[in-house]
Amino acid sequence: QVQLVESGGGLVQPGGSLRLSCAASGSIFSIVSMYWYRQAPGNQRYVVASITTSGSTYYVDSVKGRFTISRDNAKNTVYLQMNSLKPEDTAVYYCYFIVRDGSGSPRGYWGQGTQVTVSS
Repeated sequence: QVQLVESGGGLVQPGGSLRLSCAASGSIFSIVSMYWYRQAPGNQRYVVASITTSGSTYYVDSVKGRFTISRDNAKNTVYLQMNSLKPEDTAVYYCYFIVRDGSGSPRGYWGQGTQVTVSS
């Protein structure tokens, strides 16, 4: 079993910054890819950014140039640096890892979610 623990959410004023972290622990053979999703009330959850173990990244258009995803493979941790935050960035942010466990099969795991609120 694999557990993901998120941290770093909170309340910030427009134009401010936050850094989210998500650390994985448990039966991890290798991490295939890491994702950050977000979900605002009444909306569907969608991917904001992703990164593979080779370092390839993806960003949804609305966060390009403001958010940066990075990872520390030794710590099984992914980060999301969020700058120039806007009220429309308000949502619950979830990390999602695709992990190969001891059996070698890839499986997806979700973090518990962390609230980000951008408001004056």
